[in-house]
Amino acid sequence: MSIEFLVTTLIVVALPGTGVIYTLAAGLTRGARAATLAAFGCTLGIVPHVAASIAGLAALLHASALAFQVLKYLGVAYLFYMAWQMWRDTGALSVETADEAAGDAASQRPLRIVAAGVLINLLNPKLTLFFFAFMPQFVDPAAAGATVEMLALAGVFMALTFVVFVVYGLLAAQARDKVLTRPKVVRWTKRGFASVFGAMGLKLALAER
Repeated sequence: MSIEFLVTTLIVVALPGTGVIYTLAAGLTRGARAATLAAFGCTLGIVPHVAASIAGLAALLHASALAFQVLKYLGVAYLFYMAWQMWRDTGALSVETADEAAGDAASQRPLRIVAAGVLINLLNPKLTLFFFAFMPQFVDPAAAGATVEMLALAGVFMALTFVVFVVYGLLAAQARDKVLTRPKVVRWTKRGFASVFGAMGLKLALAER
């Protein structure tokens, strides 16, 4: 495994994207545990893209305008849905009070947080094309054991994704108490995240292959 791969992966993972924003939002609205669950969900959402790139399905996605557009607009719709939920303070990332944390609804919240993280990455066709273009730079596809090596690199990419996202989320969680004590800050924070999700949905809608 090359230093170039590790450095490139860290840069790609650390750059703010939908997964980073989602994890930050989870940390600010629901704390460290939710941030960790969000990071885990976003990491799981990478698995189908890695599998598609190794199986060659990414080439089909690249070649088929219809397949790309279908997946893209599913992703756009989901990001807009996330924006709407954040604006209304509903869904997996609604602000949690101490009483709500002890309630029955809290037992279902972890699964919703993980599922939302999975969908955020799963419904992004650019991620499949990224792996399709990224992995072959560090592996000779014609070499024996190339698939195993690609899986190993993908595992490292996912591990770094999880670690970096957790760090982002925990840093956000540290600011949570200060945010929750100021209603105006809470309101504008939620609207800010809603706007970011909406902007990312619009950016994805305008994306070309």
